Amino acid sequence: MKPRPLVAPPVRTAFVHAGLACALVLATTACERNPAGAPAAAAQPAPAAPAAQARAAHPSAILPRPAKFVPGQGAFAFGPQTAVAVAADQPGARRVGEFFAQRVLAVRGFAPKLRDRGGDAKGAVELALDPKLPIGEEAYVLDIGQDGAKISARSEAGLFYGAVSLWQLASADGAQGATAIAAQRIEDAPAYRWRGLMLDVARHFRSVDEVKAVLDQMALLKLNTFHWHLTDDQGWRIQIKKYPRLTEVGGCRVRAGANGRDAQGKTVQYCGFYTQDQIRDVVAYAAARHINVVPEIEMPGHAQAAIAAYPALGVGDVLKQAPAVSSDWGVHTYLFNPQDETLAFLSDVLDEVVALFPSKYIHIGGDEAAKDQWQASPMVRARIKSLGLKDEAALQSWFVGRIGAHLQARGRVLVGWDEILEGGTLPASATVMSWRGDAGALEATGKGHDVILAPDRRLYLDYAQSDRDDEPSGRFPVAGLRAFYEFPMTPPGMDAQQAAHVIGAQGNLWTEHKRSFEQVQRALHPRLDALAEVVWSPAQGRDWNDFQRRLVPQLERYKALKVGFSDAAYAVDFKAEPGAGGAQVTLSTQTGFGEIRYRTDGGEPDASSPVYSQPVQAALPLDLVATAFFDGHALSAPRRLQAKTTADLSERGSARLKACREGYNLRLEDDAARDGRVGDDGARAALTANLIDPCWIYPGAQLDGVATLRATVGQVPYNFQLWHDTDQIVTRKAQPDAALEVRLNDCKSAPIARLPLQPALASDGLTVLEAPLPKLSGSHDLCFVFASGKHDPLWALDRVSLRPAP
Repeated sequence: MKPRPLVAPPVRTAFVHAGLACALVLATTACERNPAGAPAAAAQPAPAAPAAQARAAHPSAILPRPAKFVPGQGAFAFGPQTAVAVAADQPGARRVGEFFAQRVLAVRGFAPKLRDRGGDAKGAVELALDPKLPIGEEAYVLDIGQDGAKISARSEAGLFYGAVSLWQLASADGAQGATAIAAQRIEDAPAYRWRGLMLDVARHFRSVDEVKAVLDQMALLKLNTFHWHLTDDQGWRIQIKKYPRLTEVGGCRVRAGANGRDAQGKTVQYCGFYTQDQIRDVVAYAAARHINVVPEIEMPGHAQAAIAAYPALGVGDVLKQAPAVSSDWGVHTYLFNPQDETLAFLSDVLDEVVALFPSKYIHIGGDEAAKDQWQASPMVRARIKSLGLKDEAALQSWFVGRIGAHLQARGRVLVGWDEILEGGTLPASATVMSWRGDAGALEATGKGHDVILAPDRRLYLDYAQSDRDDEPSGRFPVAGLRAFYEFPMTPPGMDAQQAAHVIGAQGNLWTEHKRSFEQVQRALHPRLDALAEVVWSPAQGRDWNDFQRRLVPQLERYKALKVGFSDAAYAVDFKAEPGAGGAQVTLSTQTGFGEIRYRTDGGEPDASSPVYSQPVQAALPLDLVATAFFDGHALSAPRRLQAKTTADLSERGSARLKACREGYNLRLEDDAARDGRVGDDGARAALTANLIDPCWIYPGAQLDGVATLRATVGQVPYNFQLWHDTDQIVTRKAQPDAALEVRLNDCKSAPIARLPLQPALASDGLTVLEAPLPKLSGSHDLCFVFASGKHDPLWALDRVSLRPAP
């Protein structure tokens, strides 16, 4: 964690000048961006650019984009002979040099040697700290010439960021061994002082090594704030020595469904927490990378794990018994009670937290505090009356004020989600994290509070990145790469005085649907890379196409470092229609960047394969493989379309079917492997379903000659708490048996087919069902609903296809 306060200016810094929109784009690249005020293009599949439009990879492959760039003449030969020169009396510079050498070793296979600065620096990388430099606290200057490179900064943080930029230039070609770095001068500084990422470890616990891996990637993106979501209804993940049951009881739960059983059917617990020594280790690791760790201890809501451990913390005159640590996702109604004893408990907890985290900021949550138990409690109503408060919202505001005063007395600043604005006056020093759109940011800045932008849907990393059938679990609607890159740091309706209170933004990764670390990495990158540029680089120089050019070497670095990332923005989509003698296949990608190359013989395409320019006419059986490329680099893994007959072209996965309603649409990971095995990490299906009304539409199904419908179905436990929306859940009566019903043209007509669920009831995995269809012709919408008589388990489609008569 960073051992000093964040002191950079909130918005503009040195080296941010008007008219720099094209300053960072070298002569070989065009300055391509939307005109000011033009609406962003929708994130939808678009044809790949023709080969003639493909540009060379960005010669200055730095991400996030520097504030000012001036090209030079020639190049610096960087190889095993290169030394890193540091002054003997500057231990901070030595630490930066050691980090730089380690990073070079990881990608190029050699580590530059450190030596004392002085004498001839020819051929070396010189690191120079000068507190008198007239630049910002996190700013740096990087000069690269034919005889070497020099990084100058007034602080160790600035020197570190300069070293990261030089490392990116040194690793841009994705190769090992010596390289050449183009001569150039870079003057750089961040636009915002809070450049953050939130990681939820309460829902799915991440090991210390995995957290450190996330910190490594943050550092290489010049992000400086790690918001650590440590407590929630599903787990308490931080050791508090005064209250050991918080982790002994609150650190464990039984996962829902097959996920909570072993191969023998026995219940297994899912546990995990960080000891205080591990917390100190992570904080120190982050500090070495100039990252401030901000802990979050949720209150007064999201408290079920704590109340499970210490039931006296709950609303005792309402609770009949202590709750279990929750295995459900959603909005829970367990709140801390507002008695002095509970506030004393929370103060004790925060005192241990403050001792572990040097952070100026401590996050206390404050969101989604469902007041049902408070409203039902005579004890709480009496407390409201005795305090002279209006209602439960005012009680929460009073609660936040008490906690804020406790933190302020210990020299810390309270941060909370935007609900802390409700019900009363917020402590003047409090900072608001605005997540429910722009309203919280507008209200908070209007009242003079600092604000961090973190809006749901727009900066939440748990949303799906595409509507592809190979998209992993997550929430809908799609939050694509371009939407992150074009995020506005000044919300509509905010004036300049308010904008000065926007200290930054962060991406939030909630992990209900991110069970593995591989899923975490895919959710982070490359959308986090886009956000890093939003919070670091001058807004007037932001350029979507230029960002994508610089992202190409970044993805190569991730491959070299074995860092997972999503290629959804560049993965090839297939639209196949029956055609004369076979199929007509249209290829596209989400962004349209680069070029699509393909093969029709089942082989994997490379940079010399044919370039896609128009729909492909292919005979059946078909085995078409396609990949997006830019400058000879593959932007995505190959995608394959296989079809033996025209019937195979009718297959649709659940992600490509249309949901019958908006809201509560999720991409859910099955609770067991595809083959039904439990107790292992076998491949699991991701099923798209709506939690309120599990209903799907296959639009425009071509029914000529179709005799049979084939559907692959699965079931997942209904471990979702929807609070006041629970009574809206649609349950369809089983008539007479549980079945998947198929309806024609709309979802209210009588079923034209019923596929009994009996074969699937005994399996935790996927089951293939078939049923005959009446003889139909033409194009019709097909509606699919499960009539099972109950909503738990949640039945879901994996895929459907239309088959001709044998």
